[in-house]
Amino acid sequence: MIATLAFRHLLVKKARSLFLLLGFAIGVGVMVVLLSVGEAMLDQSRDVALVGGGEVTVLPQGIDVEAMRTGGLGAMFFTIERARFLTRQSLGGERHGDIVRTVAPAIEGKLLYLCPARGECRPSAVRAGGEIPSRASALGAGLDVLEGHWHDSPSDSAYVAPTAQQLYDEMDRFHLPRSPDSTWGEWHYFNLVSGPDEWWYVTFLLGGEVSLTARDDRWGGRMLITHRRPDGRHDRYIAEVPAAGVAFDTVSADVTIGESFVRQRNGAYRLHAVAHGGGGNVRLDLAVRPDRNRYFPPVELSDDRFLSGYVVPALSASAAGRICVRERCSEVKDVPAYHDHNWGVWRDVTWEWGAARGERLNLLYGGVYGPERSTASPFFLALVDSLGVRRVFRFGKIGYVGSRAADGVPGARAPERFTLTGTWEADTVNLSVEVEHALATEMGAGSFRRLFLQMRGRFELSGRVMGESLRERGRGFFETYRTR
Repeated sequence: MIATLAFRHLLVKKARSLFLLLGFAIGVGVMVVLLSVGEAMLDQSRDVALVGGGEVTVLPQGIDVEAMRTGGLGAMFFTIERARFLTRQSLGGERHGDIVRTVAPAIEGKLLYLCPARGECRPSAVRAGGEIPSRASALGAGLDVLEGHWHDSPSDSAYVAPTAQQLYDEMDRFHLPRSPDSTWGEWHYFNLVSGPDEWWYVTFLLGGEVSLTARDDRWGGRMLITHRRPDGRHDRYIAEVPAAGVAFDTVSADVTIGESFVRQRNGAYRLHAVAHGGGGNVRLDLAVRPDRNRYFPPVELSDDRFLSGYVVPALSASAAGRICVRERCSEVKDVPAYHDHNWGVWRDVTWEWGAARGERLNLLYGGVYGPERSTASPFFLALVDSLGVRRVFRFGKIGYVGSRAADGVPGARAPERFTLTGTWEADTVNLSVEVEHALATEMGAGSFRRLFLQMRGRFELSGRVMGESLRERGRGFFETYRTR
């Protein structure tokens, strides 16, 4: 009876019946699609060519996931820049400790070629991967070990949770030029504020065709110390040292330049600097202690013409020790300090740079112009707090306004103030700096002649960061170049 009524209803109400059948067909089709997608996701989750475990997978920007699975050309040469920094601080640091339990770095399916240790080399192509055993296991992606052991090695532990010694050695090590180049330079730079109107610039510099083996006149070291006195005058001190009197390390921050040296131990720096000039000698014996998490990771810009590298191990630090000018010595205790490290080829290269300290935040901005300004690094503005790097912004230019006298070079002028605006997605911040003091140095030779300006000033920062209003004030050091 029910079947008879149903068929009669279909014959009598044809339009309504067709509409119901169409809806039923669409529903069935949607279910088929959803089941297919679910099956595909399940297959991918079991695919050994994909990184497994965890709830979020971070991949190199621009990578084709299918190419990564199949090993196509689109999967070659991809990497995640500054992956150690992301693992330790940006993703896996204290800032996200309430929502991120584990971060597990991994290299998956890289193409390698192996040759036997002895005999004729007939390379064999293999795929290789790497991961941190304890982190992979925490994500549920650990290996099923049938024989032997699979646990963290000392290098694994240093990657995800380095000691202070390991962290600063890794960041602050010295480098070798890719090829001999007379314009190569690398230096430790420190500054410290020893009084309301008194500060020091201290540079341990290597320059020329730097080599670990060649000890000749093609390269050497130099100590550069500038003292801004309370009366507003600047004294410069220098010490030139041949290569035979220089020692440096490509796996640590340690360097020796004649009588002067830097030693990093357990995250603290010991400085001994001796130089001559300004009517006498100067000697600094200081301990510089970086504040926790107040660092910026290494970045490097390069092309066929030049290379520029930069890292800030101590965006905020305190210094204590003894400073002797001529025969007069004074003690400093817990004064504000800063330390960065630069390396690269500096032929016809200029930059914009600033580092400042506010009540809660430190800020750092910069960018490099290559030869004839043909290459420029993206300008960045980083905000750093007690948990590390909070946000990195991009900006296109700095607006310099006004003119004021600068010390160091007769007739030299510096800007009175400047502004920049940094943006990243929905966040925007505005930085305004009032220049209080400026020192000019004549730089370059031939057709490339510039005034290098080192400035001290007050800043004001305002805007929105990660949905929160921001207003910060403080003082800092800033650098730029100007033509005569």
